[in-house]
Amino acid sequence: MTANQQRILVVEDEPTIAGAVADRLAAEGFAVEIAADGPSAVERARSYRPDLIVLDLMLPGFDGLEVCRRVQAERPVPVLMLTARDDETDLLVGLGVGADDYITKPFSMRELAARIRAVLRRVERSSDDPDGGPEPAGPLRAGPLEIDPRSRRVRRDGEEVHLTPTEFELLGCLARNQGTVLTRAVLLEQVWDWADASGTRAVDSHVKALRRKLGADLIRTVHGVGYCLEIPA
Repeated sequence: MTANQQRILVVEDEPTIAGAVADRLAAEGFAVEIAADGPSAVERARSYRPDLIVLDLMLPGFDGLEVCRRVQAERPVPVLMLTARDDETDLLVGLGVGADDYITKPFSMRELAARIRAVLRRVERSSDDPDGGPEPAGPLRAGPLEIDPRSRRVRRDGEEVHLTPTEFELLGCLARNQGTVLTRAVLLEQVWDWADASGTRAVDSHVKALRRKLGADLIRTVHGVGYCLEIPA
């Protein structure tokens, strides 16, 4: 591993899948390690200190949700969750415990690599430019919300709300365009850095996670179009 290589921890109990993912990511220039169950995943995350974790939902020992909870409690790290179940409840729970994105099996290695790079770009962008580029230097206020791009903290009615990095980016994008309907394609481009519309479920799931954390009264769905942050009168 070279000094500037980004480290990926692949947590997957199927050896064939784990090996294929590790080989592809190594070919993409990442340093990769593998863990095959929940307890070893938490231990490897602690010692290896990965830049991102590719985390299967179903694992022996304890599942990916518990791995995510324990890892995030020790050191926040971006998580891309793998799931064989295209179940909305599972996805929302995964996002709620700190996952930044998800991909449903079966998936292409090309898409997986693209998703990983998109998450890492968002993390790097936030670290290099705490003001988030076009975001204001001071806190952004939108009705009951206070969004501080420097500390990356969000409060509603003075109470702090914990958001994942992706949720924070999504809320910031909606808040900067308060009152404007943003299409899913626009949100994918601005938040996920995706140039196509293949990830509309990711947008929908993250919006639902935001509603669960912030309340259902702030983000309006415009059916067939996208979403809009509206402050109730």
